[in-house]
Parts: sequence; structure tokens; C-alpha cells
Amino acid sequence: MRALLALLLACALPAPTHAAQWTVAPGESIQAAIERAAAGDIVRVRRGRYLENLRIDKPLTLVGSDFPTISGGLAGDVIRVSATDVTIDGFVIAESGSDLGKQNAGIYLQPGSDRAAVNNCQFGYVLFGIWIEKSRDVVISKNVITGKRDHRSASRGNGIQLYNSQGARIIGNEISFVRDGIYVDVSNNAIFRSNRIHNVRYGTHYMNSHHNTWENNDSYNNRGGLALMMTRHQVVRNNRAWGNSDHGIMLRTIQDSLVEGNVVAGNARGFFIYDAEYNVLRNNLVVDNRVGVHLWAGSIHNEVDGNDFIGNQTQVKYVAARDELWGIKEGNHWSNYLGWDRNGDGRGDLPYEANDVVDRLSWRYPMMKLLMASPALQTLRLISRQFPLLRAPSVVDRVPRMAVGHQDWRSWFGKGITGSD
Repeated sequence: MRALLALLLACALPAPTHAAQWTVAPGESIQAAIERAAAGDIVRVRRGRYLENLRIDKPLTLVGSDFPTISGGLAGDVIRVSATDVTIDGFVIAESGSDLGKQNAGIYLQPGSDRAAVNNCQFGYVLFGIWIEKSRDVVISKNVITGKRDHRSASRGNGIQLYNSQGARIIGNEISFVRDGIYVDVSNNAIFRSNRIHNVRYGTHYMNSHHNTWENNDSYNNRGGLALMMTRHQVVRNNRAWGNSDHGIMLRTIQDSLVEGNVVAGNARGFFIYDAEYNVLRNNLVVDNRVGVHLWAGSIHNEVDGNDFIGNQTQVKYVAARDELWGIKEGNHWSNYLGWDRNGDGRGDLPYEANDVVDRLSWRYPMMKLLMASPALQTLRLISRQFPLLRAPSVVDRVPRMAVGHQDWRSWFGKGITGSD
């Protein structure tokens, strides 16, 4: 009786399922193996060159052994995914089409490709590297993406493009010679960490997306480094942007965000801050830029404290009708501060004012720069400090910090502007 009950129970329980494994060798078709595979199976591809445009419409894992090459033959997408839970790992993915209208990509994740993972792949001569559309919890990690270098910048696609996607994890990728490294639109609750982006137009081009984290990314030798626009609730932490021909970090129409511990060095403008309110900028190193911070268009109610401004040709470019107070809690360090600390409390006895009437006139009339060393302008600068009626509104740090917070600041000199490809 007991044996009969055990047999009946065993029959009632579902049979254990194991993922089948399929192996593809050179000369065979990867697409044929995908079509034979069941959901959850693993397709292993041996080293070789495969000329195919793959379509993955079921959950499965596609794994390359010793980096086989999948070539799209310069037409369409190399791989298009339309299923959930697809993993692609360890391939060279090359030679997509060049149709911007059709958004040809190395890998195109169609709407609903939730929980897709693309890891450890090398993308070469692709228009868009990875296109992610209306998908949740995608992971893109440790890939190298190089675009169509012989195309003009405007004719290239972006390295990684996210549109209307949630919860993405973009981690440890290197991107170069595309239009924009990472392009993000209407995509929230994502993490962008430890990516390296160089020789592109914008390292990051980012709009209308909220509650995201940007940390430990490197963006260099581009036109712009990190550009965050029309957004709120961002954490922008420990990034490095240097040698960019326009800006290191752009904060444009941004609110309620934390920007801390970043390094911007050797850019035309370290920070470009436009229409930014209720943000916290702290413990950033702004060094050796032509303009340390370009502050513009009603950027007010921001807490700017504990930052180091060192060796910028112009520390702050600010034109407005009233003073903007920085350093209220801790004070910022300014390498061109000429005051003293007579009581030894580590804070300057006199306020630091970033700009005066001569600076303001030189921005309005650039030809004045030819006379900057003349006695007349030096006299005007001196007089303006003595007579309040001639004083120009400025960024004012009432008790600037005397000591530098970033002890490695010297290593960031000489990272000068080279621009983008």
C-alpha cells in the first residue's frame, strides 16, 4: 500500500526539467539551433565566423566559446531579441546595417525584452551598439562597443540607447567612435556605473528620465562628458570627466539631485549649470578648466559646498542681477583666494567673490581681453572693489576654505582638451 501511494505521489509531481544544450560549430547555422531549442535551453557557439542576422523569440542563453564572430553582413540588425529572459554572452558582434531610420543595431532589444542580459561582448562596425526599447531590468555589462568610425559623427548611431525602459543596469562597458556614448530618454530607476566613454559627441546624452544613479564613470576626449537634462532625483557620484571640448558635466533643467565627489579637469567648461534648482553639489574637484563653472539661467537655491576650485582660467562665469551665495555650511576652496586666516580656523577672513565688473565687461565685449594686462583695466578692477556702486553681482563664498580637500589635485593638471572624433 505504501509503495502504491509513493508511486501515485511521484506521478502527481511535475517531472524535473533540465535545460538542454545545443552546440553550433563553424559551417552550421546558429539560427537553426535557436529554432530547435526550447525555452530555457542553452545554445553554445564555437569559435568561428558566422554570417547571420539572428532572431531570438524565446527565453534562452546564447554563449560564445572563445569569442566567435557573428556578422550581420552590413544589413539590418545583427541580433534582434523579442523574448524575455534572453542572455547573450561572449561574442564578437559586427557589421550591422547603416540605416538610421531603421535603427540598425548590433543587438536590438524589442519592447518586452525584459530581463535581457548582454555581457562580455565586443561590438565592431555597428551603427547602434545596443538598442533597448520598452524593456525592464535589462543588464548590459562588460561590453566593448566601437561604432562606424569612417562615418561622420551625425551619421553614426549611439553606443547604448535606452528608450522608455525601467530598471536597467549599465555597468563596466567601454564605448567609442559612436555618436553619443549612452543615450537615455524616458527611462527611470537605472544604474550607470564604471563605464568608459571616449571619442564621441556626448559621453552621455540624457533627457526626461528620473531616479537614476551615475557613478564611477569616465568620460574623456569628447565634445561633452556627462549631459543630464530635464530631469530630477539623480545621484551623480565619483565620475571623472576630462579633456572634453565643451563641458565636463552639464546640469540643465535639473532639480532635487545630488552631485558629489566628481572630478572635472581640462575641459572648456568644467560644469555647465543651466536652470538648475534645489540640487546639492559637494566635494567635487574642478581643476584646470578654461571655465570652472558656467552658471546661467536662474540656477538658484543650490547648495554648493566643500568643493575645490583649482587653477581654472576663470573660476566661475556668472552673469545675473544678484549675488549667489555658495559655501554656506563648509565653504569651498578657491586657488586664487587672496584673503587671510588670522584666527587659524581654516576659513578665510574675507569673502571670496568669483567675478567683478572687469570680468563681466570682458564677457560682454570679448575684444577687451587684449587689454587685460593694461594699467587701465587693473585700475578699474581695483576701483570697483572699493566702490559698491561699481560692483557686479557675483558668486560669493563668505567664508572660503583655506585647505584643499582633494590631495591628488596635481595629477589632474595637463589633461587638456583634445575634443571628439
